[in-house]
Amino acid sequence: MTTGGVHEPVQVHFDELDAMGLLHNSRYALLVERAIGAYWHRLGWASDPGRSAFKDVFLAVREFKVTYNVPIAGAGEPLVHFWMERMGRTSGVYGFRVLSADRTVVHAEGYRVNVNLDPATLRPTPFSDELRAAAASLLLPQPAPC
Repeated sequence: MTTGGVHEPVQVHFDELDAMGLLHNSRYALLVERAIGAYWHRLGWASDPGRSAFKDVFLAVREFKVTYNVPIAGAGEPLVHFWMERMGRTSGVYGFRVLSADRTVVHAEGYRVNVNLDPATLRPTPFSDELRAAAASLLLPQPAPC
């Protein structure tokens, strides 16, 4: 089990449930987005460059993988546990787990890859030092080389 990272509560609303009363599969990615977004907004990130505490405001999702384990039944407040598995020059990989409120059930898990884009060219550009410093607490410790 992954230790470290952040546990962010998110809301599952009645209108997100399918005909069987289960959270629709497409909504798990939205829960992860809401959790990561809430975390970064608290640190001062905003999509408007004039309001953001960070230079990096054009972050695009390149890849998103979800493995579904146990459905979420009904509305409620699960947790999204997320961390950064690695942060490269222009992209970062978040790992995540969608958990029951009591943290005993892993409803879904996976990863999300973000790429930092230059706003003028929409091409990958290096992360700023400020964003790297803010993301440091999310990074998992890497094993020492042998």
